[in-house]
This record gives sequence, C-alpha cells and structure tokens, in this order.
Amino acid sequence: MNIFSAVKDAFINDLAIDLGTANTLIYVKGQGIVLSEPSVVAIQTGTGKVMAVGREAKRMLGKTPGDIVAIRPMREGVIADFEVVGKMMKYFISKSQTKRKLVHPRVVIGVPSGVTEVERRAVREAAEQAGATKIHLIEAPKAAALGADIPIDEPAGHMVIDIGGGTTEVAVLSLGGIVISNSIRVGGDKFDEAIMGHLKKYHNLIVGEKTAEELKIKVGSAYPLKTVETMEIKGRDAISGLPRILKIDSVEVREALQETVNKVLDAVRQTLDQTPPELSSDIIERGIVMAGGGSLLRGLSKFISKNTGVPVFLAENPLTCDVLGAGKYLEHIKKYENQIYS
Repeated sequence: MNIFSAVKDAFINDLAIDLGTANTLIYVKGQGIVLSEPSVVAIQTGTGKVMAVGREAKRMLGKTPGDIVAIRPMREGVIADFEVVGKMMKYFISKSQTKRKLVHPRVVIGVPSGVTEVERRAVREAAEQAGATKIHLIEAPKAAALGADIPIDEPAGHMVIDIGGGTTEVAVLSLGGIVISNSIRVGGDKFDEAIMGHLKKYHNLIVGEKTAEELKIKVGSAYPLKTVETMEIKGRDAISGLPRILKIDSVEVREALQETVNKVLDAVRQTLDQTPPELSSDIIERGIVMAGGGSLLRGLSKFISKNTGVPVFLAENPLTCDVLGAGKYLEHIKKYENQIYS
C-alpha cells in the first residue's frame, strides 16, 4: 500500500449494513461488526424530532406518552417509512464511525431478493440521505451464503434459507450467482403475530410484541420438544379489559406457529422443485444451510429436513451471517462487484 492509499484509508470507514426489519447491524471495513441495534425509532409526533434510536427506542415500544411514538420503519424487509429510515441510518452510521473523515463512506447494503426496483431505489436514497456516496446492494441470500463461508464460486449447487424479521429468502447458488430464489414476506415478526393472534382467539388475551417474542424464544418450536415446557405470561383480558395471567405450554405455542412455519416449508419445497437436477443432487449431498434470526426457532431445521428429505444445518453465526457476508464483499469489492448486483 502506498502512502496516498494509506492516508485515504485513514479517513474512510467503508461500511456494510444489514438493514433488517428487526435489527440493524453494521460492519466496518478492517474492524468487523461494530453495531447491532433494534431497527426502532422514537419520534415526537408534532415536530418529527427523533427522540431515541435503537435499544433505547425499543424499550419505549407500547409505553410512550401521547406526543411520542416508537415505530419500526422497516416492514417485511423493505422501507415502510422512508424519512424515518434515513434518520435511523444516519444515526447508526454516525455511531459506527470512529475516525474523523474527509470523505463520505462507501456502503454495501443487503436487500431481499424479491424487492422491486422502486424498493431498491428507496434503499439507495435512504443511504444517500444518511451521507453515503457509492452504494452497492447485495441480495440477502447471497450475503448470508458468503457470511456462512459457503463456497458459492464453485460449479456446484448450494442452498440457503435466510429467515429475517420480515422475510424468508430461499435460494440456490452456483458459480457465484443465484440460480433460483424465492422471497416471501414471512419471518420472525409473523411468528410473533401468529402467537398474538392465537392468544386473542383462543384465550381472549391481548399481549404485546415483546411478550409474544419472549414466548416464542422460551417455549416456541416448529418440531415437538422432548418434554413439554410451560411459561406464565401477562396480558389484558379482551372482554373485561383487566390484567390477566395465563400459563401456556410449548405444544400450544407450536400449534399457534404451525401455519406460519408451513409457509416457510412451502417456499423451500417450491425452490427445490424449481432447481435443475444437476444442482439438486449437490444439495442432497451437501444439505441446506439456514441463517437469520428466524432460523433460531427451535426444531425448525429438523422440521424442514423431515418434510423435504434433505439435511438442514444451522449456520455457525445465523444472526450475523448477512452482515458478515456484506462485509466480505466490502473487503474484496473488486472480486465481487461484477457478480453482485450493485
């Protein structure tokens, strides 16, 4: 590296961003992951002023006074509130910068494979509003595959299931590209909503997102557990309006999740059905890799394997695969820029 390159690098913190429905992660070139916070923003309704972002804002969900609203500006993997996402990204990018820079950062952002051109443009414009200059977009399943250290450059088939907060991406990759992909607007948030809907329908109990998520994590599963587990939750009675406590077991939570989990299975089956025979044999031999926070639902890999006949493995770092993969692209940008849509 010559003296001019060294000076230039000292003032540039190139970033890779996993702009997720549930969480945003940032990878800084040469440093690794420097930020992981909820994709939540608290806004003052009258003025539009940002009151809090990330963890602090998430603690306010459902608990804010009348003039402050805590919102999640990303929905189902895409931007639901453009202006707020721009403010959120600007805050996170600023927080992740450790050096004083003379130029704006170059940014790599993961997007669902099924997004429209309008949605891609919205991501670019939000990044520009946040101060980025050169912006590259990488499809989420490809980022997940790179982050899971899958050798996608080989002339062989590799299958990835990437379940985020808002979307599930199922893709077959070979020779550095995506051969087949299916993206559905189902993810960890839909798991939570299914639990909330079940509790209201069968127990007349209204609970918030936080309680539903906790129930999913602690006793939820996609496949029968060895022992039945129970958990006590608190909510509001839908009829009387009074607070109520309910004890619920893992069998009932699994039943509540069944319909949503089946949608993920259908996407996997559809992708397998569309896969060329030559690549199908590779997938049967190598198995399917699962990534994303939604893949942590207990028994999900076993459920998919049992219903497809294909081995399914959980990535080593499922929560960080996407941002690590985007970071790998960032570190070797010249190698990948001709392979990845940017």
